[in-house]
Amino acid sequence: MKSFRKELWFNIPSRMGFVNITPQVEVCLSESGIKEGLVLVNAMHITASVFVNDDESGLHHDFEIWLEKLASHKPVSPYRHNTGEDNADAHLKRQIMGRESVVAVTNGKLDLGPWEQIFYGEFDGLRKKRVLIKIIGE
Repeated sequence: MKSFRKELWFNIPSRMGFVNITPQVEVCLSESGIKEGLVLVNAMHITASVFVNDDESGLHHDFEIWLEKLASHKPVSPYRHNTGEDNADAHLKRQIMGRESVVAVTNGKLDLGPWEQIFYGEFDGLRKKRVLIKIIGE
């Protein structure tokens, strides 16, 4: 079995945002030479997420509105975590959207369903953060 590891870095210019990283994951898969296996795509920060969904701007807007309703950024006073930082809401949003996604590799391609894409979700942006790509297989 072979393995491949690479980090992708992001600096989202706003507090919250979503980036389609499917093309970068496909490049990593090509670099790995693995034809059959699994790809782990993992947010390496506790206020960011990786998830699989549709690449549609209306849906992304809906995610932002929904997440703000569930865990609004302001006011920060209700959160006990905010003792010097104001990102308790970002931790909660990450918990909802998830830490990582695992995608099958078949015949050297990501085995995604119709409309599925891989996204990096940022909930406490304006600074550099990374995503781990780990590919295992043959």
